[in-house]
Amino acid sequence: MLQAIKQHILVSEPGKIEITAPELSKGKIVEVIVFIDSEPDTTDYLLATPANREHLDKALQDLKNKESYIYIDVDKL
Repeated sequence: MLQAIKQHILVSEPGKIEITAPELSKGKIVEVIVFIDSEPDTTDYLLATPANREHLDKALQDLKNKESYIYIDVDKL
């Protein structure tokens, strides 16, 4: 039976990609085809690493808390 795994992956080093899929057992033979996007999607790029995802999630949560806003009077600048 033919199965497919689709992932959007950021190239970590020139010429190197890593695919992590629990359904791939050791010794299994797979065929890999790589499609290269001409321009990466900005959202995919920003969410490509766990650290970026956590930072953006925290920023979104901070936006919901209006008490943490800092207001500036531009006339006093």
